[in-house]
Amino acid sequence: MRPRAGSGLAAAFLLLLLLAWPARGQGTSGQFDFYVLSLSWSPSHCETVGGRSREQCASGRSYAFVVHGLWPQHELGYPRDCVVPAPRIDNTLVRAMLDLMPERGLVIHEWRRHGTCSGLTPDDYFKLVRHARQRVGIPKIFQKIDDYVIVSPDEVENAFVTANDGLKRDMIAVTCDERRLREVRICLDKDLAFRSCPEIDQNACRRPRLVMPANRG
Repeated sequence: MRPRAGSGLAAAFLLLLLLAWPARGQGTSGQFDFYVLSLSWSPSHCETVGGRSREQCASGRSYAFVVHGLWPQHELGYPRDCVVPAPRIDNTLVRAMLDLMPERGLVIHEWRRHGTCSGLTPDDYFKLVRHARQRVGIPKIFQKIDDYVIVSPDEVENAFVTANDGLKRDMIAVTCDERRLREVRICLDKDLAFRSCPEIDQNACRRPRLVMPANRG
Protein backbone atom coordinates (compact mmCIF):
# COMPACT_ATOMS: atom_id res chain seq x y z
CA MET A 1 0.00 0.00 0.00
CA ARG A 2 1.46 3.34 -1.08
CA PRO A 3 1.76 6.15 1.49
CA ARG A 4 -0.36 9.15 0.62
CA ALA A 5 1.54 12.03 -0.96
CA GLY A 6 0.06 14.47 1.55
CA SER A 7 1.53 12.67 4.53
CA GLY A 8 4.97 12.71 2.96
CA LEU A 9 4.78 16.45 2.32
CA ALA A 10 3.65 17.05 5.88
CA ALA A 11 6.58 15.06 7.27
CA ALA A 12 9.03 16.95 5.08
CA PHE A 13 7.56 20.29 6.20
CA LEU A 14 7.84 19.25 9.86
CA LEU A 15 11.48 18.28 9.35
CA LEU A 16 12.24 21.68 7.81
CA LEU A 17 10.63 23.41 10.79
CA LEU A 18 12.71 21.39 13.24
CA LEU A 19 15.93 22.17 11.36
CA ALA A 20 15.11 25.88 11.27
CA TRP A 21 14.11 26.10 14.94
CA PRO A 22 16.97 27.32 17.19
CA ALA A 23 18.50 24.65 19.41
CA ARG A 24 17.52 24.89 23.08
CA GLY A 25 20.23 25.53 25.60
CA GLN A 26 21.01 23.00 28.30
CA GLY A 27 20.29 25.32 31.23
CA THR A 28 18.78 28.65 32.25
CA SER A 29 21.02 31.69 32.18
CA GLY A 30 21.84 32.95 35.68
CA GLN A 31 20.57 29.85 37.48
CA PHE A 32 23.54 28.02 39.01
CA ASP A 33 25.19 27.49 42.38
CA PHE A 34 28.89 28.35 42.03
CA TYR A 35 31.81 28.72 39.62
CA VAL A 36 34.70 26.47 38.70
CA LEU A 37 37.87 28.25 37.60
CA SER A 38 39.74 25.83 35.35
CA LEU A 39 43.48 26.45 34.96
CA SER A 40 45.06 24.44 32.17
CA TRP A 41 48.76 23.46 32.19
CA SER A 42 49.58 24.81 28.73
CA PRO A 43 52.55 22.49 27.96
CA SER A 44 50.34 19.42 28.46
CA HIS A 45 47.72 20.90 26.15
CA CYS A 46 50.34 21.68 23.51
CA GLU A 47 51.82 18.18 23.65
CA THR A 48 48.35 16.77 23.09
CA VAL A 49 47.04 18.98 20.26
CA GLY A 50 50.35 19.68 18.49
CA GLY A 51 50.02 22.23 15.69
CA ARG A 52 46.24 22.53 15.99
CA SER A 53 46.61 25.29 18.60
CA ARG A 54 49.04 27.67 16.92
CA GLU A 55 48.25 30.81 18.90
CA GLN A 56 48.88 29.14 22.25
CA CYS A 57 51.51 26.60 21.24
CA ALA A 58 53.71 28.43 18.73
CA SER A 59 57.45 28.17 19.27
CA GLY A 60 58.68 30.61 21.90
CA ARG A 61 55.37 30.89 23.77
CA SER A 62 56.20 29.50 27.18
CA TYR A 63 52.78 29.68 28.86
CA ALA A 64 52.42 27.89 32.19
CA PHE A 65 48.93 27.79 33.74
CA VAL A 66 46.38 29.56 31.53
CA VAL A 67 42.66 30.03 32.02
CA HIS A 68 40.63 27.33 30.34
CA GLY A 69 37.37 28.75 31.61
CA LEU A 70 35.14 30.02 34.40
CA TRP A 71 32.21 27.62 34.50
CA PRO A 72 28.83 28.11 36.18
CA GLN A 73 28.13 24.91 38.07
CA HIS A 74 25.25 23.18 39.85
CA GLU A 75 25.90 21.14 42.96
CA LEU A 76 25.40 18.18 40.62
CA GLY A 77 26.18 18.75 36.98
CA TYR A 78 26.39 22.04 35.13
CA PRO A 79 24.43 24.18 32.67
CA ARG A 80 25.77 24.85 29.19
CA ASP A 81 24.84 26.70 26.00
CA CYS A 82 22.17 28.65 27.88
CA VAL A 83 21.57 31.20 25.09
CA VAL A 84 21.43 29.88 21.53
CA PRO A 85 22.62 31.59 19.45
CA ALA A 86 24.97 33.30 21.90
CA PRO A 87 25.37 37.10 21.76
CA ARG A 88 28.37 38.02 19.65
CA ILE A 89 31.64 39.01 21.37
CA ASP A 90 33.39 42.12 20.11
CA ASN A 91 36.87 41.51 18.66
CA THR A 92 38.32 44.08 21.06
CA LEU A 93 37.11 42.01 24.01
CA VAL A 94 38.50 38.80 22.51
CA ARG A 95 41.93 40.42 22.05
CA ALA A 96 41.84 41.80 25.60
CA MET A 97 41.51 38.26 27.01
CA LEU A 98 44.40 36.69 25.11
CA ASP A 99 46.87 37.28 27.94
CA LEU A 100 44.84 34.86 30.11
CA MET A 101 43.23 32.64 27.46
CA PRO A 102 45.75 32.60 24.59
CA GLU A 103 43.48 31.32 21.80
CA ARG A 104 40.76 33.34 20.08
CA GLY A 105 38.75 30.19 19.53
CA LEU A 106 38.94 29.34 23.23
CA VAL A 107 37.62 32.75 24.29
CA ILE A 108 34.67 32.50 21.90
CA HIS A 109 33.93 28.87 22.79
CA GLU A 110 33.99 29.54 26.53
CA TRP A 111 31.56 32.43 26.16
CA ARG A 112 29.13 30.35 24.09
CA ARG A 113 29.32 27.19 26.20
CA HIS A 114 29.70 28.60 29.72
CA GLY A 115 29.55 32.39 29.78
CA THR A 116 26.00 32.49 28.46
CA CYS A 117 24.94 30.59 31.59
CA SER A 118 26.33 33.23 33.94
CA GLY A 119 23.50 35.73 33.40
CA LEU A 120 26.15 38.38 32.60
CA THR A 121 26.97 40.39 29.51
CA PRO A 122 30.15 39.39 27.65
CA ASP A 123 32.00 42.40 29.12
CA ASP A 124 30.95 41.60 32.68
CA TYR A 125 31.57 37.87 32.29
CA PHE A 126 35.14 38.33 31.10
CA LYS A 127 35.79 40.93 33.81
CA LEU A 128 34.73 38.24 36.27
CA VAL A 129 37.06 35.72 34.57
CA ARG A 130 39.94 38.15 35.12
CA HIS A 131 38.99 38.77 38.75
CA ALA A 132 38.70 35.03 39.37
CA ARG A 133 42.17 34.47 37.94
CA GLN A 134 43.56 37.26 40.10
CA ARG A 135 41.95 35.58 43.10
CA VAL A 136 44.15 32.50 42.70
CA GLY A 137 47.88 32.55 43.35
CA ILE A 138 50.00 30.16 41.27
CA PRO A 139 52.65 28.40 43.41
CA LYS A 140 56.14 29.61 42.52
CA ILE A 141 57.33 26.11 41.68
CA PHE A 142 54.80 25.96 38.82
CA GLN A 143 55.46 29.37 37.32
CA LYS A 144 58.48 28.15 35.36
CA ILE A 145 59.49 24.54 34.72
CA ASP A 146 62.61 23.96 32.62
CA ASP A 147 62.31 20.20 32.23
CA TYR A 148 59.81 17.39 32.68
CA VAL A 149 58.89 16.89 36.31
CA ILE A 150 56.99 14.08 38.02
CA VAL A 151 54.35 15.09 40.55
CA SER A 152 51.43 13.55 42.37
CA PRO A 153 47.97 15.13 42.37
CA ASP A 154 48.29 15.55 46.15
CA GLU A 155 51.55 17.50 45.74
CA VAL A 156 49.92 19.88 43.28
CA GLU A 157 46.86 20.38 45.48
CA ASN A 158 49.01 20.97 48.55
CA ALA A 159 51.09 23.57 46.70
CA PHE A 160 47.97 25.51 45.68
CA VAL A 161 46.47 25.25 49.17
CA THR A 162 49.69 26.60 50.67
CA ALA A 163 49.80 29.48 48.17
CA ASN A 164 46.18 30.57 48.73
CA ASP A 165 44.78 31.53 52.13
CA GLY A 166 41.38 29.96 52.70
CA LEU A 167 41.73 27.31 50.00
CA LYS A 168 41.19 23.74 51.28
CA ARG A 169 41.60 20.32 49.74
CA ASP A 170 37.85 19.85 49.16
CA MET A 171 37.77 23.05 47.07
CA ILE A 172 40.28 22.00 44.41
CA ALA A 173 40.75 19.13 41.97
CA VAL A 174 43.58 18.11 39.66
CA THR A 175 42.67 16.47 36.35
CA CYS A 176 44.87 14.35 34.12
CA ASP A 177 45.01 12.22 30.99
CA GLU A 178 46.80 8.88 30.91
CA ARG A 179 50.11 10.41 31.98
CA ARG A 180 50.02 14.23 32.08
CA LEU A 181 48.66 16.79 34.50
CA ARG A 182 46.00 18.63 32.52
CA GLU A 183 44.16 21.10 34.76
CA VAL A 184 43.70 22.47 38.24
CA ARG A 185 40.05 23.27 38.99
CA ILE A 186 39.19 25.59 41.85
CA CYS A 187 35.68 26.19 43.17
CA LEU A 188 34.46 29.71 43.92
CA ASP A 189 31.14 31.07 45.08
CA LYS A 190 29.44 33.88 43.20
CA ASP A 191 31.48 36.43 45.19
CA LEU A 192 34.67 34.53 44.20
CA ALA A 193 35.34 33.19 47.69
CA PHE A 194 36.75 29.65 47.81
CA ARG A 195 34.10 27.03 48.57
CA SER A 196 33.80 23.27 48.76
CA CYS A 197 32.54 21.30 45.76
CA PRO A 198 32.14 17.57 46.45
CA GLU A 199 31.30 16.54 42.88
CA ILE A 200 34.34 18.31 41.41
CA ASP A 201 36.59 16.90 44.12
CA GLN A 202 35.28 13.35 43.59
CA ASN A 203 36.06 13.51 39.87
CA ALA A 204 39.72 14.42 40.41
CA CYS A 205 42.62 12.45 38.94
CA ARG A 206 43.39 9.25 40.88
CA ARG A 207 46.71 8.40 39.25
CA PRO A 208 49.58 8.32 41.76
CA ARG A 209 52.13 10.13 39.57
CA LEU A 210 51.84 12.56 36.67
CA VAL A 211 54.15 14.28 34.22
CA MET A 212 54.28 18.06 33.88
CA PRO A 213 55.98 18.92 30.57
CA ALA A 214 58.34 21.91 30.60
CA ASN A 215 57.14 25.39 29.69
CA ARG A 216 60.48 26.67 28.48
CA GLY A 217 60.11 28.98 25.49
